This record gives sequence, structure tokens and C-alpha cells, in this order.
Amino acid sequence: MNAVGIDVSKGKSMVAVVRPFGELVVKPYEVHHTSSELSERQAH
Repeated sequence: MNAVGIDVSKGKSMVAVVRPFGELVVKPYEVHHTSSELSERQAH
């Protein structure tokens, strides 16, 4: 089972996906809270 961690702050969020025992599925990445970046991320 995968787990998604999201650290939300005022201007951006950090997202990471891991499997049991800490195996990294998706390296942590930033999502800025702008219309253009949120629209871009929604398409994925």
C-alpha cells in the first residue's frame, strides 16, 4: 500500500509518495499555490 504525504503551507505544498519500509515511489516535490501550477498538476 502506498502512502502520500502532503505538507501544506501558505505559498506552496510539498508532496511525497512512499511504500512500506520507506521505499520512495515519488521524490518529494513542490507545488506552488498559483493558478498556472495547480492547473498544470491537475492535468497529470
